[in-house]
Amino acid sequence: MIPQDSQRSRHAEALRGLRVLISGASVAGPVLAYWLQRYGAVVTVVERTPEVRMGGGGHAVDLFGPAVDLMEWMGVLAEVQAARTRTRVISLVRAHGRPIEVSAEALGEGVSERHIEIMRGDLARIVYQLTRDQVEYTFDDSIAAATDDGSGVDVVFERRRAGRYDLVLGADGLHSITRRLVFGPERDFLHFLGGYLAVYTVSNHLGLRDRMMSFSAAGRTAAVYPVADGSQARVVLLWRSRSLHDYDRHDLDAQRRLIRNLYGDLGWELPRLIAELDGADDLYIDSISQVVMDHWTNGRVALVGDAGYSPGPAVGGGTSLAAIGAYILASELASSHDPAQGLAAYERALQPVVRHSRSIGPAVMRLIIPSFASQIWLTAQAMRALAHLPTPLRRQLTSFGGGPAAMLQEARLRPPE
Repeated sequence: MIPQDSQRSRHAEALRGLRVLISGASVAGPVLAYWLQRYGAVVTVVERTPEVRMGGGGHAVDLFGPAVDLMEWMGVLAEVQAARTRTRVISLVRAHGRPIEVSAEALGEGVSERHIEIMRGDLARIVYQLTRDQVEYTFDDSIAAATDDGSGVDVVFERRRAGRYDLVLGADGLHSITRRLVFGPERDFLHFLGGYLAVYTVSNHLGLRDRMMSFSAAGRTAAVYPVADGSQARVVLLWRSRSLHDYDRHDLDAQRRLIRNLYGDLGWELPRLIAELDGADDLYIDSISQVVMDHWTNGRVALVGDAGYSPGPAVGGGTSLAAIGAYILASELASSHDPAQGLAAYERALQPVVRHSRSIGPAVMRLIIPSFASQIWLTAQAMRALAHLPTPLRRQLTSFGGGPAAMLQEARLRPPE
């Protein structure tokens, strides 16, 4: 349940009666819905998938610093902590020689003092369940058209009756429908970083417990870690590509063929992991691309999270940035005299963070998908030495130039009063 009067800020009811439509019910959408409803808005969320995944679907995502604070302000920090992944050891498998192991805590020591890794599906479930009694959710539907006449937005849906809203907010991800309808075609805003991500579920035939195993060849990385009750494991594949692949994002057989062609010649456990593709109905593939926009507001329509400023899947910080962006958007709307001022303030507040976020992807790509055998060797030696380094040096080496944590600190979140 959403906290009641004792926890409301001085802005409570500031948006009373404002009719808001949010497209997307992953993480940013429900976080945004929570704060807008708390400030008095009447919120509807439309989501194109049939339902929110109630298990630990998707891949592991990170909540850093201010995003952890935000979970605390929403009253769900204990639940988020209870659902965190239990990876304690990262094991780097090499073609020759024994695996090199390092604690996950040491590897992320320099990134953020407050850090929670959680499956995306678990985080989406928690924030959805927090809001579902106060917010109207419509699943298996999406926006088909949106017309902004300056005083409101008329929306046509694929299934439900058309409606009129004071604001339409797109929290619908990298391939945002809202962005395409209001701002322009996807090709105008997606900037390909030269890599791809694939995620799917297999049986935990390796018997992994509290451990992630990772294997790299030049331009290709594979990792596997346990999920749920330990009977299953999640496979993450990352590879480099000079150009975008030509395949149908909705054709699972085509995606399976693509992966077999890319990883079929590798050893270690790859033959079995690839063989289990046929039984993986949750296979997800996407390019590692950034969303680059000069403005993510247009009239009474705004984008939040990956829809407007994704730093790129798998590079770190995207989920935290989405949640923080949702909070800032709701806060600025509640603090302003009218929606136009609130949307303009939202853009101003988030511009420094978004600019910083665009530098993260290329730097992280060099680490997670080494291009050359020499880079793989250097990474292995650095991991081997990590446990023996003095704490200050270890933190410096694992800060990755500040990375996502430094970016998020620029948001300077104000706690609700």
